[in-house]
Amino acid sequence: MNAISESRGSGEKTPLVIGNARIVLADDIVHGTVVVEDGQIVSVEAGSQVAGALDFGGDYLLPGLVDIHTDHFEKHVYPRPHVRWDYMRAALSHDAQIIGGGVTTVFDSLCVGVSSEDSERAEILGPMIDVLERAQAAGMLRAEHFIHLRCEVVDPRTPELTAAHINRPLVRVVSVMEHLPGIRQSRDIAQYVNRLQKAGGESEAVIRDRIAQMVAEKSDIGRTVRPEVVALARARGLPLLSHDDTDIEHVDLAADEGVAISEFPCTLEAAREARARSMLIVGGAPNIVRGGSQSGNVAVRELLEEGLIDILASDYVPRSMLDAAFLIANDPALAYALPDAVRLVTKAPAEAAGLSDRGEIATDKRADLIRVGVHDGHPFLKAVWREGHRVA
Repeated sequence: MNAISESRGSGEKTPLVIGNARIVLADDIVHGTVVVEDGQIVSVEAGSQVAGALDFGGDYLLPGLVDIHTDHFEKHVYPRPHVRWDYMRAALSHDAQIIGGGVTTVFDSLCVGVSSEDSERAEILGPMIDVLERAQAAGMLRAEHFIHLRCEVVDPRTPELTAAHINRPLVRVVSVMEHLPGIRQSRDIAQYVNRLQKAGGESEAVIRDRIAQMVAEKSDIGRTVRPEVVALARARGLPLLSHDDTDIEHVDLAADEGVAISEFPCTLEAAREARARSMLIVGGAPNIVRGGSQSGNVAVRELLEEGLIDILASDYVPRSMLDAAFLIANDPALAYALPDAVRLVTKAPAEAAGLSDRGEIATDKRADLIRVGVHDGHPFLKAVWREGHRVA
């Protein structure tokens, strides 16, 4: 079946016509009708009534959400610690949650290298990419999946792993990250030490000495690995993101490397510097839904108040993007109408990733669409279309 419509007996195709909808455009909301043919939007008409249209009853019609960063696939491969699930079944389960969050285009963020001695992430990287390629080619996935390689620069294996996979067709985005205690996201050494004491019973002095040695060792590795990863991404022309920028120096390092996007800045100072360096800024949608950071870092709402967020990503909760858009739009203290908030999870991430064919409801754009009702302040999905084909 074609991605737009069912075939008639004569071989003709029936356009998808959606009427009586509150259509969320890139800069406005209009009540009207959208017509889709051959997987593309061919008409957006305010106030029009079309006989035989699918009656939305005043529900919202939004572009399908575009998620530039989700770690969720790995959680399905390891549904419990040390329980490795079948890769294909994990991919299908992951896809169901993605489409259930209204996300029609997702960048599965897969770890390349680790900050610990864990070797399992290196083992699962290739098979995870393999299964996404196979499942997508076979038409088994309802969302369109791309890959975001998030590269741990303190692992000496990272350049080799990155080089092995960066030319695969689904790889479209690369980020550099550095997960070490006391640096970037994990600045609270006391909390880190306390957790290790509870787990192993060692003294604080022993743990702190071990941390200091590890940080010195791995930071030295990072100074070599990071430029290698950046060079690989730039040679391929892929968008580059810097993960968990915390200090002004982190942002300046990234900007000087040609990195265009600061992803999940941990402090207001870092976000301000990213804006001063003309970088796009990605915030975590769960941070909005929770009312703050789960790591004690800057609240995304605070960044929104200063106009320091361009994109929201789901990070670890797929449907958080839909919730966050409506929460932002309904917050009287934030100067965001619903179209402004929806752009953060549709048009802006699509453009940042180089996908100019989607992310808004406009003629000649892909008909990736979601029907959204709202009850008691909670948005909920009623239907999802990808390239005009109903997928949920």
